Amino acid sequence: MIGNAVRLVGPVALTMGVPAAARMEDIEGAKAKIVALMEKSAEQRGDGSSIGPTLVRLAWHSAGTYSKKDKSGGSEGGRMKYEPEASWGANAGLAAARFEMEKIAAESELSRADAYTLSGVVAIEEMGGPVVPWRSGRSDAPDGSTSPPDGRLPNADMGTPKNTVQHLRDIFHRMGFTDREIVALSGAHALGRCHEDASGYWGPWTYAETTFSNEYFRLLLEEAWTLKTTHQGKPWTGPDQFETPDGALMMLPSDMALLWDKKFRDVVVEYAKDEDLFFKEFSTAFAKLLELGCTFKTPKTGIFGLGFFGL
Repeated sequence: MIGNAVRLVGPVALTMGVPAAARMEDIEGAKAKIVALMEKSAEQRGDGSSIGPTLVRLAWHSAGTYSKKDKSGGSEGGRMKYEPEASWGANAGLAAARFEMEKIAAESELSRADAYTLSGVVAIEEMGGPVVPWRSGRSDAPDGSTSPPDGRLPNADMGTPKNTVQHLRDIFHRMGFTDREIVALSGAHALGRCHEDASGYWGPWTYAETTFSNEYFRLLLEEAWTLKTTHQGKPWTGPDQFETPDGALMMLPSDMALLWDKKFRDVVVEYAKDEDLFFKEFSTAFAKLLELGCTFKTPKTGIFGLGFFGL
């Protein structure tokens, strides 16, 4: 499902100054390779999962370090390849996905920074989500010396509901997002699962972890979430997380924060009722996230939602 919906502009000629946009044939080739990687991983795993959700997380974490105050961080530079970002706790479990995208970047003559972000855009559409406008032109840093400080990506738990709610606002407002955009971007938790060996947490958020939908919001509202105390018949010794009565699904404290805060909860209710609205607002917010801190030669023209240039 590469589809004709994603319209892209833009391998990056790494010259002095702002890189030029990649050629369309190189981007289309990279898209096809990303889809093939997802299909191969799904076939190899054989359990209904794939690398797709990890690619979304890769794109997210490559961009979510931005600070509007000093304009540092963001997806520009593709610095997650290097220390210190490569070893941040928040980036645990992303090394294999980075390697695959760096290989595709080299084969398709894209910068790795472009490949990291494109992977998330392609994965979202491939898993049934909205088209996210994207353009090329990010350059690659030679090392991690310009990485921002650790601690800019969201934590799952800050100890109390009040502190966790405030943490979400601190993290996202620092990037320039509104409360509504916080909830929209949180909807990416419709995808994937937590792994004890990476984060300490366990389990999927939804029953269809490779399908992008508004199910995350519906489940937040409809399920009876309680603190997890057991796991596979033994006492749970991991960090605090919430689960459904049968223990099949989980939510992090930062997910529950969307219910604990009235402003957040009101948007959760809207998205649970209207998937089209969620898709539209997620697409806009995710496109914004991936461009934070970037400078492009390619202008934003054309029809937003069909991709820049509307080609």
